[in-house]
Amino acid sequence: METPVTVASRYLEHLSAEDVGFLAATAGHDVEQLRTHPTLVVDALADDRVFEAVFRPQRPETAAGLAPFLVFAVAVARGEAELAQAPFVPDWLGARQRVPVFDAPALVNLVGDPAVRLFLAELLASYTHVASGSVWVQRRGGWQRRRWSELDPVRLAGLLDVIPEAEQTGVYRRLGDLALFLTGVFPDYAASFALSPLDRARLRRSAGARPKGEDEDPGGLALWEELGRRWYELARRCAPVPTSSLELTARAARDFPQLRRILNFVTDRWLFPLRDQWFPNPAT
Repeated sequence: METPVTVASRYLEHLSAEDVGFLAATAGHDVEQLRTHPTLVVDALADDRVFEAVFRPQRPETAAGLAPFLVFAVAVARGEAELAQAPFVPDWLGARQRVPVFDAPALVNLVGDPAVRLFLAELLASYTHVASGSVWVQRRGGWQRRRWSELDPVRLAGLLDVIPEAEQTGVYRRLGDLALFLTGVFPDYAASFALSPLDRARLRRSAGARPKGEDEDPGGLALWEELGRRWYELARRCAPVPTSSLELTARAARDFPQLRRILNFVTDRWLFPLRDQWFPNPAT
């Protein structure tokens, strides 16, 4: 288990000199203070003055040069503060449809952990630049190029068939991340994502889930939540060496629906107008 100082230091690793200077000036700290006492960084990210400067700047250029990680970390920290005051939390039901669920304390208990907030901010920041590429696979008739993208779950899962077992942990982790990102930030798209029966079977197989007929497969967000939990759990199991990052992966496997709802909450309030600015469109 990481100490608060260790977690805070990981926040600091994501911040440029300009980001640290912005936090220091806005939250009333000295730059050297933040660097030598990283827990102050966590406090600064939750500071009301920082939130106002990032999301309600009188001059838009004030926040224009900030790293995406800083913007997302501030949004997630603000989400914790507002969830703590919320009598209920809107839960996604359908396109532009939300229903109240009275379990805000459970979400606050989860996002109240700075390590969980770091996990979510890192997840969001990681999708501002999506990796893609190809691998060559030897078949009976010769070599074949297999393309993949971090935003294409079917092709990404296909890598599990062709890469060494030692490298599969990273693919499982990224599949779990993709399921959480899509359901948390683009729930309408995730719920309507068109999967052929063959692709659905492939994804279920990659997650170690038993095949289901169309009539019994839940589809929509329920399918992605099931797959996401399983992929995160497989990432933990396949890892050759346990790490603190994998501890959070195991937690994501257990608390996937709650993490998804926290991201829905944060997206609905602050990230929705910025989605096209920060993230590639998953439908393209």
